[in-house]
Amino acid sequence: MQAKTILAEEAEQLQRRELIEGFCRAVEERGLAATTIADIVRHARVSKRTFYEHFADKEACFFAAYRALSVEVMRAVAAAVSFDVPWDAQIEAAVRAYLSVLDSRPKLTRAFFLEIHAAGPRAIGLRREVLSEFAELTRGFVAQARRREPQLVPLTPAMATAMVGGINELMLLKAERHMKSVDLAETAVALCKALVAPGRAR
Repeated sequence: MQAKTILAEEAEQLQRRELIEGFCRAVEERGLAATTIADIVRHARVSKRTFYEHFADKEACFFAAYRALSVEVMRAVAAAVSFDVPWDAQIEAAVRAYLSVLDSRPKLTRAFFLEIHAAGPRAIGLRREVLSEFAELTRGFVAQARRREPQLVPLTPAMATAMVGGINELMLLKAERHMKSVDLAETAVALCKALVAPGRAR
């Protein structure tokens, strides 16, 4: 009986992931605002009934997809950072990992960064929540790095938010103006160095 329950839960999780991926593909195809539930289930190859078993509406599916992408990015950044190397190398690795994940699906990234502002107050609240989580992740990186390099400046919550917010604005510029990732990376790394290791910033 327990095995059946586990298998049922796994099947539900698989369907949910397929719906989230279906949403992402639909957004890449049509944009966030134009995407419909019919588009989502077409890409996921499931019925509308299955969709409503997992999500109340398109907005709920969007939130799940936005959250899933955010988790993917944070995991990639965390995996890329080694505390056995100097801070400069750590921040460069973190920025490269951040951009690598987002660059892997440029249309989706563009939609999430640009169209979320028109998706309503709940979407803006989710964006703010995710930025806060990134800020805490960054504070943790700096706190860990300071064990090896105590001359680094500790990040307050406000400064971490400013750093992450600044990089997020760079991503908006990149999406709007089709900037190259290498240009964005250099600026993002310089920003982080200026805040955390000002004596070494160039």
